[in-house]
Amino acid sequence: MLLRKAQAAMAVMQGRGQHRPLTSPLRPTRDAPFRARVGERSARLSARGGGLAAPPLRVRRGSAPGAAGPPPGDVRPLARGWRDEHALPLQADYFREGNSDLEDSELRFATCQSLQKQVKSETEQIEEELNEQLFDNLVSFLRRSHSAFQEKTTEWTCRMKSREIPTAALVLGVNVTDHDFTFRSLSEVLQNNVTPYIALLEAKDCPGIKNLMQKLLGQLMNCCIDVDSSEEEDYEQVSRNRVRCSMTSLINWYESATKRTDSETPGKKRTSSRHWQSPPVVVIFKDMESFTTKVLQDFVVISSQHIGQFPLVLIFGIATSPMIIHSLLPHSVSSLLCIELFQSLSCKDHLSTIIDKVLLTTQFPLKLSEKVLQVLINIFLYHDFSVQNFIKGFQLCIVEHFHSNPLSILCCQLEEAKRRVNSLSHNQCENVRRLPSFRRYVESQVSEKQIALLTADSSLKEAVRKLLEDLNVYHENYFPILRCLHVFVSSLPKYPLGKQIRELHCACLENRVWETEEYESSLQLARMLNKSDLVTMLQKCVEILVSSPGREFDEIVEKLKEFLTQFQKLEEAFQERDESISPQKELQKKTNLFHLQKTLLELKESRRSKKLTKFETLRFEVVDYIDSLVRCYLVPADHKTLHEIVYFNTASVLREHLNAAPRIALHTALNNPYSYLKSEALKSDGGSISNKAPDICIAYKLHLECGRLINLVDWLEAFSTVVTAAEGPTADAASSDQVDDVIHARFIRAVSELELLGFIKPSKQKTDHVARLTWGGC
Repeated sequence: MLLRKAQAAMAVMQGRGQHRPLTSPLRPTRDAPFRARVGERSARLSARGGGLAAPPLRVRRGSAPGAAGPPPGDVRPLARGWRDEHALPLQADYFREGNSDLEDSELRFATCQSLQKQVKSETEQIEEELNEQLFDNLVSFLRRSHSAFQEKTTEWTCRMKSREIPTAALVLGVNVTDHDFTFRSLSEVLQNNVTPYIALLEAKDCPGIKNLMQKLLGQLMNCCIDVDSSEEEDYEQVSRNRVRCSMTSLINWYESATKRTDSETPGKKRTSSRHWQSPPVVVIFKDMESFTTKVLQDFVVISSQHIGQFPLVLIFGIATSPMIIHSLLPHSVSSLLCIELFQSLSCKDHLSTIIDKVLLTTQFPLKLSEKVLQVLINIFLYHDFSVQNFIKGFQLCIVEHFHSNPLSILCCQLEEAKRRVNSLSHNQCENVRRLPSFRRYVESQVSEKQIALLTADSSLKEAVRKLLEDLNVYHENYFPILRCLHVFVSSLPKYPLGKQIRELHCACLENRVWETEEYESSLQLARMLNKSDLVTMLQKCVEILVSSPGREFDEIVEKLKEFLTQFQKLEEAFQERDESISPQKELQKKTNLFHLQKTLLELKESRRSKKLTKFETLRFEVVDYIDSLVRCYLVPADHKTLHEIVYFNTASVLREHLNAAPRIALHTALNNPYSYLKSEALKSDGGSISNKAPDICIAYKLHLECGRLINLVDWLEAFSTVVTAAEGPTADAASSDQVDDVIHARFIRAVSELELLGFIKPSKQKTDHVARLTWGGC
């Protein structure tokens, strides 16, 4: 109904003259003819200099009201922003805002960039190591399939007769957002070691078999092969526009491409030695579940009829279960595939590895507080299971920490931090004195020391250097002891302190873990461990402490080795039977009721006063020693002085950025456009409606004042009153009629946008009414 009204309004407008360009910042995805006609008329108006200037779409944060903005009509995305010729890059500009010390902001920005590059490099390396085994298995599968095709063995002949296509079913899990990275890495591995002929297909690009073949041929024919410079001149790139998209064209192209690569002069080495001879064509379906059944069936059937003419290998990217292949393809089609299953590492194990090697280490100076880490983990567990989004969240923490914390210039490696302490200005020293942890430290000192720390910058810098060194030693000792404690509690029944080390880490950061009931329960369960488990745990703890950089672990390692020696000696002496079994032997003899009662009482009394065995005593000593290490080294980070420098603890900011609240964001943008556009013309008192606001904002504010059903005529009259509020009363009648038509079209567009966003819908009760859907709507 709204679409018909818009078309009718535009039909009226086509016979008129100039009109104002639409000022709404949002473009509906429907009614394409409407947008096209409005765009053409607006372009003609702009060429003649007519029309009403729209409010600026973007104003750089922190800029003056009169600062130059983007050129009129610029509709680039808001996030990309606009910069003049002399502006810094956007990231550096972000760090400049609100900072009076330019040198300090530039240093923080450089430190932030350096840390982000290190994190990115480390995470990419970890992901390559995690996927290495999977990629090696896939390369081995391709090698087996390819060798069979080259050698023309009986096995391949049988497969060719049955028209089976080698197919790898790659199960990646439900973390769909990480699949792109995995397929890009896989494509690079295959291109570097196996074949240059790789095609990545997505369901959104292949609604039909014709589109699939066009996409396949387009990607394959545009790939480049390593050739000499002399051969590069003769290499002609095939244009897919001139080739009929069919399997025959693909086979002809493959034969010509392989002949071109194989034709080389005698005595010259093979130019593409990293690729196999007659490399296979690998087609990767990134999201197999999203492909339609008909497209997959047609492609498999057509490919199976030509499988003997060129080596084709399919890789199905599966997010759910391998059974989806048999659900999408009938038996007559799935029987044409020779399927082999490959399983990637689960996303939870992937996340545990990232946390263990990136967050629970002293390699990176920035640490996350318990609340911030919990926000990232909750988003992972309850939203997307995406490791890539977790890493991006950690990178966002880095940016926010260095932008919001003036003392983040000291969040670097220890030696560099000590050098930067010497160059701290007086204002930065005052920032150190304002830290809550430093205030507690000053209050614990004697009066003379307090005066020196609060008045003399030199004394403060000396203390800061010592405290930063202590904080670094704390982290060097914290993480190894945390891993040792995790070795003990990760195998206990019901996991009182959690099964994953990240859960234990959060518990230790939150408060003194030894004061919790879960810790006491863990100690009680640990005192009941058997000897073999206890010895295995002690051996793991020795390995952890020996490989750690801590300076105080030599004595701990010697103590744990001493425990292991005692357990070994106890094993040798364990063959002797306990004398406590003798009363039980007397029960086996024939006796009367009196002697039986007397023997049972003696046995009960002996059990009450029974002494602990040597093994039980030693087990209690081991658990108590581990408990002493926990109390000494696993103190919460917020109890350490200057922890604010290296710990990012603003969980609310992170939650605001990552936990999207689209309803609140839409309401804020439409009700108060100044909060996003930062245009001084959009400032207005509470409750008032500015005629400078975008059309959709005006319509939205007016619709908030209505009830469940909104009369479109009344809504249009109110919209026209607000829009024409700034125009003078001396306008002639002709121009007034012209403005009414333009305002009508602008109103219809604003209403259509509100319908697209889900705020209103057409009502069947009354033809000229719409129904509200939010904030008390139907």
